[in-house]
Amino acid sequence: MSTLRKILVEKDINCKSMWFMRQAGRYLPEFRKIRSQNKNFINLCLNSKLSSQITLQPIKRYNLDSAIVFSDILLVPHALGQEVKFIENQGPVLSEFNIDVFKTKNESIFTKELDPVYQTIQITREKLNKNKSLISFIGSPWTLLVYMFNLKNKKHEINLNKFYSNKLIIKNTLKQLIKYLCSHIEKQVNSGSDVVQIFDSWAGVLPKDELEQFCYMPNLEIVNYCKKRKIPTICFPKGIGTSYLDFNNFVNPDGINLDYDIDPLWAKENLKNVVFQGGMNPKILLKNESEVYAEAKKYLDIFKEVPYIFNFGHGLIPETDPDKLGNLINFVKNYK
Repeated sequence: MSTLRKILVEKDINCKSMWFMRQAGRYLPEFRKIRSQNKNFINLCLNSKLSSQITLQPIKRYNLDSAIVFSDILLVPHALGQEVKFIENQGPVLSEFNIDVFKTKNESIFTKELDPVYQTIQITREKLNKNKSLISFIGSPWTLLVYMFNLKNKKHEINLNKFYSNKLIIKNTLKQLIKYLCSHIEKQVNSGSDVVQIFDSWAGVLPKDELEQFCYMPNLEIVNYCKKRKIPTICFPKGIGTSYLDFNNFVNPDGINLDYDIDPLWAKENLKNVVFQGGMNPKILLKNESEVYAEAKKYLDIFKEVPYIFNFGHGLIPETDPDKLGNLINFVKNYK
């Protein structure tokens, strides 16, 4: 059993594990070389050979405990018939949601579209040390709906008028999305992944009185699906502040990733029966190394007596110095 899986399953405080969100990506020169030759991001994600190569890059460079498959949460709407483009300096842009196109899809068509992802996992699992975890992931239903219905304003706020005027169709789409996401998880695990992370990246834009219906409940359904199949889960309801407490009590995931706005002491004192992951702001890596180590030590000290997976409170940023990250990894490995 991999260290990461053991921590999540057994809640073993004596195990150490470390990996990073977006560890396979844009800060690494070896990734940038591949990316420069593959301008279409969706096509790159669906290129099993290259995606596996990218997945393994940080493992070869840093010998991390876990690999996370190089993919994207927006492959799901792509597989459901929605056009997805990644515009430089703007991010993802999706075509207008078409309910008639959405209704033509079924789970067989959906998973066939995503077969290259499953092939990536199979190739990677064959090359990855058996003691290391291979993490697969999904975007939560709510976060995907934010993109699919273009609900987010430029100021990282939700367009409430658009949300409430489309609420019925959004609720109906959410129900179907859960089924597709569970199928996607099952296919990824059957292909060789052993842990699933659920990214609810835009949970924080929801009005508080909508959190239960659009954040807690969908995550609970997916976590329960995984529990029945003995698949460890890590949830990341980013941006919901102290509602992390309600989320944890309601959803009861195996692990919970803290975002960098959460006070780690508060989390330790209030969130029970869960493995902690992350918390540090990835921008700390832009500071000098003594500040980086001091911040890392703070998190390692706080979570010393509870199960903890070292990670960040968000993905690694493009400006990250790979050598500085390597030094941090060595610091954490040698921490006692």
